[in-house]
Amino acid sequence: MTERPIRVLLADDQQLLRAGFKMVLGAESDIDIIGEAGDGVEAFELTRRLVPDVVLMDIRMPRRDGVAATADIVEASLRTRVLVLTTFDLDEYVVGALRAGAAGFLTKDAPAADLVEAIRTVHAGGAVVAPHILSTLLGRFAANRGADNDRAPALLESLTSREREVLMLLAKGLTNAEIADTLHVGETTVKTHVGHLLTKLGVRDRVQAVVLAYESGLVRPGQ
Repeated sequence: MTERPIRVLLADDQQLLRAGFKMVLGAESDIDIIGEAGDGVEAFELTRRLVPDVVLMDIRMPRRDGVAATADIVEASLRTRVLVLTTFDLDEYVVGALRAGAAGFLTKDAPAADLVEAIRTVHAGGAVVAPHILSTLLGRFAANRGADNDRAPALLESLTSREREVLMLLAKGLTNAEIADTLHVGETTVKTHVGHLLTKLGVRDRVQAVVLAYESGLVRPGQ
């Protein structure tokens, strides 16, 4: 029995870009484009009706932007994962999208192979954000706004010292294998620590955990 294709919804207000994505993704046997949306309202409505595995979500769209549409999807407790697309690699809206629950983001000029791999990674439960871009984005966010809620520090208190150490390495963009090498432990042990800290922090994935680490001040810009 073959595994069913990854069901993808395209959300972008530019029809030519959607056509380009369809051409690239249509060549992949494990990806199926099930719908297209031209604005954030339509993106949410189609997501609620079709429940795709992944939404490729443009940040800037009419009626409702990609950040708000992402938040709508997350708040509706849909199993859909959101991969944000942006023209600018340092777009401040991206921080909002990550905080809203996006599984990651790519720039629209990313190579086709990167887009395909990102969809597969997000569908598998992973997160897609280039480490140096994540650090810069969250660094700007932390510098401009700082920790704006008291919940983050309280949640961090629930972590063991090892879990806090793992979280700080996650915030530097390290993979599980790299964390294992840094801490001189097995990769399975790292996966266990990551799973525990995600549960304790009440977040969906490692991107959300890193956002919380910056918001709380555990990790600071340039650290």
